Amino acid sequence: MSRRGVDVSEERMRGELGNAVLESSGETHSRRSPLRQIIWLVLLGLLARPSTAHASMFHGETLDTIANVIAWFAFIIVPPVLIVAFLAVHIIPEKVAEKRHHPQLGAIKCLCFLSLVFGGLLWPIAWLWAYSKPVFHKMAYGTDVDRSHEKLDRKESAVKELEQLRARAAELETEIKGGKA
Repeated sequence: MSRRGVDVSEERMRGELGNAVLESSGETHSRRSPLRQIIWLVLLGLLARPSTAHASMFHGETLDTIANVIAWFAFIIVPPVLIVAFLAVHIIPEKVAEKRHHPQLGAIKCLCFLSLVFGGLLWPIAWLWAYSKPVFHKMAYGTDVDRSHEKLDRKESAVKELEQLRARAAELETEIKGGKA
């Protein structure tokens, strides 16, 4: 019984102690609550207070002049700049394919043009294609680069080609004369 009596009294003391803590925290909360409410009301009152507002620091004729300049800039300067930027972005895959000597450069150029026609929807495909490695081209031709797109000096290549053709023609003439004799 003494054991059980001690347990009951301990529980009663713990319960009273818990209630005292709850009551004391409720008292501090109730002390702070009106102060917080007043602070919030004052802040909301300051936010809701009407103040004078000005649409611009300019007035009258100056405001009209500035608005006209902005309008002319927006209608005359911005559209050509945006169009040039749009075109410049859409030729990036073509330039990448040229730099990497991509064998399908013509098709990538065509896709870039079609991308312009379709409002840029095909541009990501052209971008990926320009950076891809042409596997089947390598299987067919033994290389995955095409050097025929390089810009060579036309006069030098024409002269070299003419010399090669003359040498080949001379070879063929000697073969023909050697065959008839």
